[in-house]
Amino acid sequence: MKPNIETLVIVGGVAGGASAAARARRHSESTHIILIERGPDVSFANCGLPYHIGGEIPDRAELAIQTPASLRAILNLDVRTLTETIAIDRGQREVRVRSLTDSSESVIAYDKLILAPGASPLRPPLPGIDSPLIHTLRNLQDMDRIKEAAAKVDHVAIIGAGFIGLEMAEQLHAIGKKVSVIELQPQVLPQMDAEMVRPLEKALGDKGVELILGDGIDGFETMSNGISAKLKSGRSLETGLVILSIGVRPESGLAKDAGLELGPRGHIKVDSYQLTSDPDIYAVGDVCETAEPVLGKRAAIPLGGPANRQGRTAADHIFTGQKALPYPGSIGTAIVRVFDHAAGITGYSESRLKAEGVSYQAVTVNGSSHASYFPGAETITFKLLWNPETGHVLGAQASGKDGVDKRLDVIATALRGRLTIDDLAHLELAYAPPFGNAKDVINVAGFAAGNIRDGLLVPVEELADAGDQIIDVRPAAVAAKRPVPGAKNIPLGELRGRLGEIDASKPVFTICQMGKTSYFAARILANHGFDARSILGGAHHQM
Repeated sequence: MKPNIETLVIVGGVAGGASAAARARRHSESTHIILIERGPDVSFANCGLPYHIGGEIPDRAELAIQTPASLRAILNLDVRTLTETIAIDRGQREVRVRSLTDSSESVIAYDKLILAPGASPLRPPLPGIDSPLIHTLRNLQDMDRIKEAAAKVDHVAIIGAGFIGLEMAEQLHAIGKKVSVIELQPQVLPQMDAEMVRPLEKALGDKGVELILGDGIDGFETMSNGISAKLKSGRSLETGLVILSIGVRPESGLAKDAGLELGPRGHIKVDSYQLTSDPDIYAVGDVCETAEPVLGKRAAIPLGGPANRQGRTAADHIFTGQKALPYPGSIGTAIVRVFDHAAGITGYSESRLKAEGVSYQAVTVNGSSHASYFPGAETITFKLLWNPETGHVLGAQASGKDGVDKRLDVIATALRGRLTIDDLAHLELAYAPPFGNAKDVINVAGFAAGNIRDGLLVPVEELADAGDQIIDVRPAAVAAKRPVPGAKNIPLGELRGRLGEIDASKPVFTICQMGKTSYFAARILANHGFDARSILGGAHHQM
């Protein structure tokens, strides 16, 4: 028997709140569902905002997934836009709201409450930060302001080289703007490992996007013809428009004031049904902290996919209790396109595992997006991380021009299914020459991981870590065209006949173009008594 929920109040729309409202209506036609939204739009595609600024999504209306009118008509929701929730009275089960049109206040009683206020872009308290030339991107109105401002300037400075920052760089370049990207870390996409984003950095440079890495912002100074960004290095960058993209902060002030339990970074703590420390209040989306199933920790993942599923879980639990499918936690799967390149991650990166003090092993391999002999094949660089004791996959990263999303999705599924490196070796993936390979790069990564575990492959991650005896086993013509610094070229087919040219008294490091041939060479040398090690990823990855 379904519980009698007379009034369900949802604070915030977009992904989490709107999904919860839709799912709740599927459960009950009689419940009064009130959706309170501070802005004028209740359901829009916030991930698509940069692409309208760049003109790739030309019709603004395509981003408005549902309007207040359509939600009233389709789902019979009581939608109240331009209304801010200012307080929660948990004892009385009421929320106090304020109209942003006339400042009037009123009280709304609830049986159950779902908090989905999201997260707001970080805006650090720096000198000059309140300049009207400094923008953040969160909603359609922000998008409109940036689009209008960009049309009037020649140069834009983007602060932060995360996923949104890089999307904005690509899209602003597409409309003819000169772009500088400033990032405090010494690489773009700090969420990933440095070697995996080098192709993106090259792609940005090739398009004329200026990358200022390892430098931060100290403040801003308004000028007669624009604004000057003052960097920590002492450099000043003059520009016409600044876009801040340095992260987000959960909008959990309402929950904090109501005494709900928060996590260490201010997110609302929820259980597997999105229930907060109050039995009548749920939280979904960017504002909350959920389980992280890979290492059994806690995580806050500000992405639309998790928010949608969390909204569904919360509504199911309200109306069906323990019959609801619990939310299993967020692993963090994300991808970005930068011109003709893509890069992404799922689960843990090597840098995060180091920070957590977790034991791991890693391997980087290269493969083609589909059969190499079929036209259009592109190289995919794929990095796999796993638990050396159990073999369980801990995370993966991929970069390339085609097929990156497919491989990340496979590993995201593997993480959810607790698969091991041996499982990856034997995954049966879709294969025909236009679509994949008989041995996909994921299979190859599983093979390589197994070889490392079994002692058949002694890997070296970086060329800089190799000793002074490096053997380049690529064909002579290829090696001559793009030589590996300090390497001696002995093509694989000649290796057995030229063993006398290699010093058996010290380690030997083999390298090829993609990584596979150097492994073959290392096995030949090891079987002849050499201390042989293969440089992972090959010259394609190293140079």
